[in-house]
Amino acid sequence: MLYINISCMNLREECWEIPSLQDLEEVLHSAPSSCRHGDEVWPNLFLGDMFMSHDKFGLYQLGITHVLNASHGKLCCKGSDDFYGTTVKYYGVPANDLPTFDLSPYFYPAAEFIHQALTSGGRVFVHCAVGVSRSAALVLAYLMIHHHLSLLSSIRCVQQKRWIFPNRGFLRQLIGLDQKLQDDVRENTLNTES
Repeated sequence: MLYINISCMNLREECWEIPSLQDLEEVLHSAPSSCRHGDEVWPNLFLGDMFMSHDKFGLYQLGITHVLNASHGKLCCKGSDDFYGTTVKYYGVPANDLPTFDLSPYFYPAAEFIHQALTSGGRVFVHCAVGVSRSAALVLAYLMIHHHLSLLSSIRCVQQKRWIFPNRGFLRQLIGLDQKLQDDVRENTLNTES
């Protein structure tokens, strides 16, 4: 656990280069392609698939207090507050795993859901059908927004524990988020220097 935290924190950068889509795909392809039904990719933050999302006892054993379903309402991943009961807070994102789907409007609300859960001592399970594209994109956005990691650093951090591969459309949207966050850093730096 401590290893993840330290090694991922070392990936934090003040300024970073925005990678191309091809660069990101090369990094994603280079990682070992293995993952379980759920993997802890950041302290108390788990990324997984629909199988694990349906395993209420397994989630209970992990101490999960919050579930973020990145495929809410889809045939394979019908989640709801009712399914998990009163002990688990639920947030659903009705995303399709298509390059044409705009996931970016959900980056900040999903990141805030995860952040609120973790800062209140909770444990979060983020999933979609397979746990490599939609849910992975939302976890990457969380690391970028709340931990100030670049997109590339976020990917490398998660890859230490789980194979991920967001689709090309989500990667383009994450590149846009990376650029926006980098621009915000530059603007804040200029404002503090003046």
